[in-house]
Amino acid sequence: MKKTGIGLIGADFSLRAALIECNYPRDRAEMAAVCDRNPEMLERYRREHPDSGAHLYSSYPELIADPAVDAVCVMVRDQYHEEIAVAALEAGKAVYLEKPMALTVEGCDRILETAFRTGSRLFVGHNMRYVPSILKMKEVIDSGIIGEIQCAWVRHFINYGSCYFRHWCARQETCNGLLLQKGAHDIDVIHWLAGGYTSRVTGMGKLSVYNRTKDRLKEGEAPDRKASWKADCWPPLSLKGLDPGLNVEDHNMILMQLDNGVQASYEQCMYAPDSERNYTFIGTCGRVENIGDFGDCQVHVWTRRGLRRDPDIIYHLKAGDGGHGGSDPNIVKAFFDFIRDGRNPVVSPVAARNAVAAGALAHYSMRHGNIPMDIPPLRPELVEYFAAGQKPR
Repeated sequence: MKKTGIGLIGADFSLRAALIECNYPRDRAEMAAVCDRNPEMLERYRREHPDSGAHLYSSYPELIADPAVDAVCVMVRDQYHEEIAVAALEAGKAVYLEKPMALTVEGCDRILETAFRTGSRLFVGHNMRYVPSILKMKEVIDSGIIGEIQCAWVRHFINYGSCYFRHWCARQETCNGLLLQKGAHDIDVIHWLAGGYTSRVTGMGKLSVYNRTKDRLKEGEAPDRKASWKADCWPPLSLKGLDPGLNVEDHNMILMQLDNGVQASYEQCMYAPDSERNYTFIGTCGRVENIGDFGDCQVHVWTRRGLRRDPDIIYHLKAGDGGHGGSDPNIVKAFFDFIRDGRNPVVSPVAARNAVAAGALAHYSMRHGNIPMDIPPLRPELVEYFAAGQKPR
C-alpha cells in the first residue's frame, strides 16, 4: 500500500501538533501538507524540516483540497473543530479530530451525521483510553473481581491550571468551559469504565479565584506559555499575566446519572497545589482506585472488608515510552490501524460525543441555577454505524 498522506492543520509543535509529528509511522505515512494561519509557524516548520516535501498552506480549505492529503489531522483551537472536521469529511478525507469533538452537542451531532452520510473515517483523540493506569483499572473491572459497578467518584487536581486562563481557553465564547477542554478526558473514562453514558447531569461551578487576580494581559498581548509550569507560579491569587476577559469556571462539580443505572461524580479544580487524576470505581464486591495517573503509579484493589491502607491487590505500573504516560504513540498507531487496516479503535466517535454532551450540559446547568439536564439521544442508525466500526454501507 502507498503511504498515507497526512494533512496537519495547526502547526504549533510545542502543543497539539507534536502528537502527530512525533508519532506517525514513517513506514506507513508521510507528511503531505501542513497548514497554519500564522506564517511564523509555517516558517518554523520549513526551517526545522528542510527535507520535507510537505506543501505549506495558510488556509485549511487549501490543504483539504490537496490531492496528496488522505488523512486530515485537526490540531487547532476547540472552537474550530466542528467547521474543519465537517469540511474534511465532506471532501472524503479520513479525520483525526483532537478532543473535545466540538463545543456543543449539536456540533458533535453535525460531525457524526456528516461522517455517516459521506462514509469518511472519523477518529477522535481521547488518549486517556491508552494510559496504563486506566487500562489496568479497565482490566480489573472487566475481570469481575469487584462485581457490578454501581458508583464512580473522580477528582482532578490541577496545579498548572492557570495556563488555561492565559489564552483562549479562559473564555466561554471560545471554549464553552473546562469540562470540555480538560474534563472531556475524565468524563469519557467514567463512561468507559462504568459501562454506560450519562443520561442526566447536574452541575455546580464557579469562577472563584482567577477572577480576583490583578495585572492582567492587555487585549491582544501574547501570554507567557511557560509561566504556569514555573516553581514561583504560586499562590494563585498572586499570579500575573492572565487573560483580561476570563470568564470560565475555575472549579467544577457535576453529578451524572448513567443510562445503565451507575451514578458518578466528577470534581475538577484548576488552582490546586498538586496535580493528579484520582479515579475510584465501587462495585458490589469491591473497589478499584489509582494512586498516581501517569508515569510510575499504582492501582489498588479492595475485595474484602478492611482498612484503606491495606488493599488486597496492588499493581505497580511503569510509564510507557512517549508522551502522556506512553499513550500518545499508541493512539496515533490506533488511528493508522483504523484508516489503513480497518481495525476498530477503542475510542468511538459516539463516546466522544457523549463526553461533550455531559460536559456542555453540565456547564449549562451550573450557569442556570443547577438545573438537571437530560442528554439528547442519538439516532439509533448512527449508534449502530459507529459501533460497527464505520464499515462501508
